[in-house]
Amino acid sequence: MLTENAASYSEMTPHLAIEILKEGNKRFADKKMLERDLPTEVKLTSNGQHPFAVVLNCMDSRVPAELIFDQGIGDIFNTRIAGNIINDDIIGSMEFACKIAGAKLIIVLGHTSCGAVKGACDRVKLGKLTGLLKKLEPAIITTITPKGTDRSSENNEFVNRVAQKNVELTIENIKNQSPVLNMMIENHEIKLVGAIYDISNGVVEF
Repeated sequence: MLTENAASYSEMTPHLAIEILKEGNKRFADKKMLERDLPTEVKLTSNGQHPFAVVLNCMDSRVPAELIFDQGIGDIFNTRIAGNIINDDIIGSMEFACKIAGAKLIIVLGHTSCGAVKGACDRVKLGKLTGLLKKLEPAIITTITPKGTDRSSENNEFVNRVAQKNVELTIENIKNQSPVLNMMIENHEIKLVGAIYDISNGVVEF
């Protein structure tokens, strides 16, 4: 847990933030997670927080960021929405996390067998969900397949390719829509990276 250690926080870099999360995911996948005293972490973070990373994550119940990266209370900002899409509120939250709170890394985290992607592929229409899924259409359109390929939710390989493309497009959208974050990226103050979580084995590929 980094929040309790001011020295560790002051020495944090974007590269180190990535390495910490990679090591944490390896512990998770290898079933060697750290033992944590969560009630103590609650007390230690009660007067402030210094998360070192922001994770833009799908709301899928199988992809809890703190667990799959083996992090404690106060270590990461976890932003969750179906399909790990962005909007102004999410970008504003990221700007707060990085510019004000000092996070050094933003990860756009997609995952395999994503229900939101499947719904978008099948053009599901349901209340406000319709508009959310429409934001995934650019990823579907730009995922090229041979003629005759099944482009529905029944084709899991296609679904996973769309999920990856959505991560790539979301990264570009963050840069284009946030001058604040883009300037921080260009000045090497933060990094913005994509990753895919495999729900079958617990491994994150950056």
